[in-house]
Amino acid sequence: MTTARLETFSDGVFAIAATLLILNVSVTGDPLGKALVHGWPSYVAYAVSFLTIGIMWVNHHGVFSQIDKVDRTFLMINVVFLMLVAFVPFPTKLVAENIRGPGLEAAALTYGFTLTLTAIAYNALWFYAARGRRLLRADADAKTVTGISRSFLPGPWIYLTATLFAFGWPKLSIVLFALIAFFYMLESALFGRRAMNASEGTP
Repeated sequence: MTTARLETFSDGVFAIAATLLILNVSVTGDPLGKALVHGWPSYVAYAVSFLTIGIMWVNHHGVFSQIDKVDRTFLMINVVFLMLVAFVPFPTKLVAENIRGPGLEAAALTYGFTLTLTAIAYNALWFYAARGRRLLRADADAKTVTGISRSFLPGPWIYLTATLFAFGWPKLSIVLFALIAFFYMLESALFGRRAMNASEGTP
């Protein structure tokens, strides 16, 4: 089975999940100017989650650039991964609504465990395909494959660590999620540049 239909379906889920985030941004109150300033948690939560989903989409594209074919097991792993991606807007809303209240710990834990499970599913997706080069292209670049593996492995542990800070320090946990998003954005850009240079044979 080729990857075309799976990639099209996956892109659709990513697009819907990212779009749903904006529905969580709301401003109420009077005067409007004060309400707009007071609504900053919604803006921050939207930005962090949009970046996180965007990075997942970029990396998903990178994964599929190395894959030649798929099988039923790979399809089902991808379905579970996309299910978690589509769930991200829900904990994002919880965090935005509870950033100033006593419910922040539960909201941060929900957000963190969602991202941790998503990272685990991402690892399962990639390593199922890459183990023994099971689903990879015959000409898949070895350095790129190794680079993807190395960048994916720490993900679940990084998110889990940030999540555990929510027990007692939920605001710190939220800050860590934001820092992780920015870190992976930079890492993805740098890795993408290195992968392109490697494929073109440039230093």
